[in-house]
Amino acid sequence: MSLSSDLKDRRLKAIPQGVGNLTSIFTQRADNAELWDVEGKRYVDFASGIAVLNTGHCNPKVMAAAKEQMDRFTHTCFHVAMYDKYVELAEKLNEITPGDHAKKSMLVSTGAEAVENAIKIARSYTGRPAVIAFNGAFHGRTLLGMGLTGKVTPYKKGFAPFPTELYHAPFPGGYRGCDIEEAIAGLEELFRSDIDPARVAAFIIEPVQGEGGFNPVPAEFMQALRKIADEHGILLICDEIQTGFARTGKMFATEYAGIIPDMMTLAKSLAGGFPLSAVVGRADVMDAVHPGGLGGTYAGFPPACAAALAAIEVIEEEKLCERAVALGDKIQGRFKAMAEAKFDCIGDVRGLGAMVAMELVKDRAAKTPDADLTKALLAEAEKRGLILLSCGTYGNVVRVLVPLTVSDAILEEGLNILEESLVAALS
Repeated sequence: MSLSSDLKDRRLKAIPQGVGNLTSIFTQRADNAELWDVEGKRYVDFASGIAVLNTGHCNPKVMAAAKEQMDRFTHTCFHVAMYDKYVELAEKLNEITPGDHAKKSMLVSTGAEAVENAIKIARSYTGRPAVIAFNGAFHGRTLLGMGLTGKVTPYKKGFAPFPTELYHAPFPGGYRGCDIEEAIAGLEELFRSDIDPARVAAFIIEPVQGEGGFNPVPAEFMQALRKIADEHGILLICDEIQTGFARTGKMFATEYAGIIPDMMTLAKSLAGGFPLSAVVGRADVMDAVHPGGLGGTYAGFPPACAAALAAIEVIEEEKLCERAVALGDKIQGRFKAMAEAKFDCIGDVRGLGAMVAMELVKDRAAKTPDADLTKALLAEAEKRGLILLSCGTYGNVVRVLVPLTVSDAILEEGLNILEESLVAALS
């Protein structure tokens, strides 16, 4: 029995099936955009741990910062004994997020925690209970996060009932979404039929839907949503958990719309591979919660704070926003060439910066989703040494989240494997 097979058997006996696995890989080590399994097989990584490794696996500057902090101390609990890195990171996040108004930041550990705390803050500030999210959204696996999420399987199936006063509005744009006017009309209908806007604390929206299928929100809709929020005294929360930290070609995808959110939720690539998340927002909004109402035992883990400061330095010094645009152009260009040349199964190519996807269909005219082909492509890619993920409400979207530090040669290698794998999956 191979080492991987042995580990798989042990995993099946020790870990519940609900903890799903997207590949069969057991990792031994990783570097930048490459990963090696326990048997020495090498993979090109087009997943980045689901958008966590914008600065690459084991970025030297990030690792050195975390190790230096670990030599000082690993934990005190910020609520018990404060430390400098938490303060420094909050200051940096207040500086780099959109808007020159007074801001404050709080740190927690996961994206779902960031979302939960943003909703707590919104309800405390407004005195209102309701929250509106959008169809196809993903906001986490906690009970409130699931309630806000607009995709049933696998995230919400079998876990009801969910918290009350959570609503979903139509998502605008994209290959399958409605147009901007229809989305605004749907929101207005929601106000007429389900929830008085005077009871709504916040809108929460991903500037580019992640799990929902890599669907960018049109700038015009983001601007309209900002206006509607202001008209009704509703806060606007931009969920930048997957889109943040240079992934889309700007430090934050919200910048494309030219609007200023009241709060932003951040996680994933914030700390370059270490678990950390944040809520950043208007100072008056963030201060609405009473002392002790926010936080957690591991919130703002010191080595992760140090890693985050280093990761932001890497993004700025290596100009990873510009790199993301260049990578995105190459990936989209390759996908579009594939679609035009020989792959009628590619129904759509889309993305923003280096957050790129192609949607696989059985029939372009009918836009019939092809989840089976998507699964076959991912399996073939893994066999050939490429880590690739899917997403979308129909399970037929192939997404690319390669580290922004990837070399041109390894990017090309991965794209070649992807194309070869699609040929094999179709045969």
